[in-house]
Amino acid sequence: MSQLASFVVVANRLPVDRVTASDGSVDWRTSPGGLVTALEPVMRQRGGAWIGWHGAADEQVAPFEHDGYSVVPVPLSSAEYEEYYEGFSNATLWPLYHDTVAFPEFHREWWDAYVTVNRRFAEAAAEAADEGATVWVQDYQLQLVPQMLRELRPDLRIGFFLHIPFPPIELFLQLPWRTEIIEGLLGADLVGFQVPGGAANFLRLVRRQTGLKVERDRVQVTDSHASVSRAYPISIDTQGFADLANSPEVIAESEALLEELGHPKRIFLGVDRLDYTKGLRQRIRAMGELFEEGKLNPAEDVFLQVATPSRERVEEYKRLRDDIDLLVGRINSEVGGVGRPAIVYRHAGFPRQTMAAMYRIADVMVVTPLRDGMNLVAKEYVACHPNTGGALVLSEFAGAALELKQAYLVNPYDLNGMKAVLMQAATDPMKARERRMRALKKQVKGNTIDHWANAFLGDLADIG
Repeated sequence: MSQLASFVVVANRLPVDRVTASDGSVDWRTSPGGLVTALEPVMRQRGGAWIGWHGAADEQVAPFEHDGYSVVPVPLSSAEYEEYYEGFSNATLWPLYHDTVAFPEFHREWWDAYVTVNRRFAEAAAEAADEGATVWVQDYQLQLVPQMLRELRPDLRIGFFLHIPFPPIELFLQLPWRTEIIEGLLGADLVGFQVPGGAANFLRLVRRQTGLKVERDRVQVTDSHASVSRAYPISIDTQGFADLANSPEVIAESEALLEELGHPKRIFLGVDRLDYTKGLRQRIRAMGELFEEGKLNPAEDVFLQVATPSRERVEEYKRLRDDIDLLVGRINSEVGGVGRPAIVYRHAGFPRQTMAAMYRIADVMVVTPLRDGMNLVAKEYVACHPNTGGALVLSEFAGAALELKQAYLVNPYDLNGMKAVLMQAATDPMKARERRMRALKKQVKGNTIDHWANAFLGDLADIG
């Protein structure tokens, strides 16, 4: 790489997907993922380099320029993809950090691959960063990178942000490599979490496991290096989403969608990755029972659930997909009339424009994860819904619940409680719904993705 960067983002995936045209030429376009949506505007503004895997195993790709910044691909072998990514990242850390909603698996060879790949990312960052540069490491797949990078380049200013929850100490201690992960994170000058509880869990853990001096949010790691842990709730490009939802294209698409659904009186909407942490089984059962009990009428009400395909080779995810297919099929065969099914289920990914059209027409947005670091879908709905007549049903176990206090909050494990809140959100007087929605819109407008990035990077500059 010719030019060294003063600002470097390190993430498991690059912000681009490869597109092959009909004439065989290859181009790269910006990915639709949540992390990219959050960080890409920051990169465009600051320039620099983004280091990550390009999405194909057993292949080397040379660095290239994209939208005014450098893209530096890090290679992964098929075995590393299986053991570091599908294994340690998504079958060990993911369930452990999400309150063991599924059982985490602990395999030594997965850990070995995690160490190897983290080292490769750290070396790539060390090579790309200019003297005294700021390096921002992202998420649970790369928790060893801060310390490895500090050893390679003590001159750098290093930040780390965890996009998923950080678990309570009692759960984290199950991890055989708990000390190595703690030490890895403490390599950062600033460790960011979605909610204050995550930062508190981490500092409690450091105090218990390391014997290092902890004062408030600051850990003295060595004589010359301290690490600070704080909460920075991530958000969205609120204005960008609102503008998109009000564009002629999206308005036309929302009209077509209403037509396709048969102009129901009320639309309930769920939008999730197909993941066991999202509470899909519980949500679909609750909605199914409301139709079965006659509280919702399939001739007037519809539940549209979008489940984006995810980690399809991991066993737990295959099982979830089968469960949801069976559940939706059973409910629709029992309560549906001859027309539209009560539950319209789409196991597919959709572009952001289509999602905005769905948010526009949803009377009740249903966001009920069993555990979530933040959940930006809740904020996207608030930004995109064109008036104050909508309603947001939100799990109290999503990080977003701490900010979106005027949502209709639910415990997704309590099916009867969830059914009661869903009906309340659907039938509350318009005045009550509008009051809540106005407060939600104010909150989402006042705390955008720019606020998040500027708060974190501003603190990192002050601390470093």
